[in-house]
Amino acid sequence: MGDPFLNYFALFLLVFVVVVLFYGIIAIHDIPAKIAESRHHPHQDAIHAAGWVSLFTLHALWPFLWIWAMAYRPDRGWGFPPQSAGQPTVNVNELEDLRRRVAELENSLRAGDR
Repeated sequence: MGDPFLNYFALFLLVFVVVVLFYGIIAIHDIPAKIAESRHHPHQDAIHAAGWVSLFTLHALWPFLWIWAMAYRPDRGWGFPPQSAGQPTVNVNELEDLRRRVAELENSLRAGDR
């Protein structure tokens, strides 16, 4: 039948490769969660959970999780400039021009109704 040592060595090698592939895939899918953790991402738990879901969806979510984890940085947040207390910046001249145009339209509508 052959050398028993080679049979056992082949079996050990087969089991070893399967175990390494299994843990390798899990480690790769945990990369976005590790990135989010190192960046103190506000959605760390969601990224970690979605990484596990990605294992069961044939890795379809993984690229999006990586982008999501990389989008946040502690020094600049999401990368958008801070807004002043939620108030939009309004150009006063533009606002006055819009009010004048609305008044003109209202006057023309009133004149058209008569």
